[in-house]
Amino acid sequence: GVDINAEKVVTSSLLDLLNPYALLGGLTTALLFALHGAVFLALKTADEVRVDAVELAAKLALPTVPVAGAFVLWTQLAHGKGWTWILVAAAAAALAGVVALTRAGREGWAFALTSIAIIASVVLLFGSLFPDVMPSTLDAAYSLTVDNASSTPYTLTVMTWAAAFLTPVVLLYQGWTYWVFRQRISTKQIPPSIGLPLGRR
Repeated sequence: GVDINAEKVVTSSLLDLLNPYALLGGLTTALLFALHGAVFLALKTADEVRVDAVELAAKLALPTVPVAGAFVLWTQLAHGKGWTWILVAAAAAALAGVVALTRAGREGWAFALTSIAIIASVVLLFGSLFPDVMPSTLDAAYSLTVDNASSTPYTLTVMTWAAAFLTPVVLLYQGWTYWVFRQRISTKQIPPSIGLPLGRR
């Protein structure tokens, strides 16, 4: 949370935001998405690029597991609910599986597990906060909640209809993009450099 007063104004300074929990959350996010990206790179490449990506993913998995584990456990013990233990277990199991699968060269399954770990972590955070959106450290009555921080019913209705029509379009073109670029690529498919064209003399 942050310092939110009765007027719903945040009074925290930048240094107040750099607390141990927030810094651990930032480090967890950086490591988890770096691992996710390295696994995806290994999944989409071949030859020496794939080997390098697998090695990078294996190295990133080692610090990611304890750091992310500490963050989700801290979140659960400090703010979690009974049902969010399921998300902690899912994130932990997924990350443990990533370590084994990256070493075995099973990038597809490793990518699926990093996706599960990311989803579980996000749902854990929102599930632990609910119904708060931004808790106030001054008084719980000053917190921003899903009720007092939401848009007007008209705005939410317009956004819902827009999402209902546009989300399928986004999913379709994302699916088409992944299908078109489904094959692995390697340095062999990169044409040799022809150098910079020289100006006319």
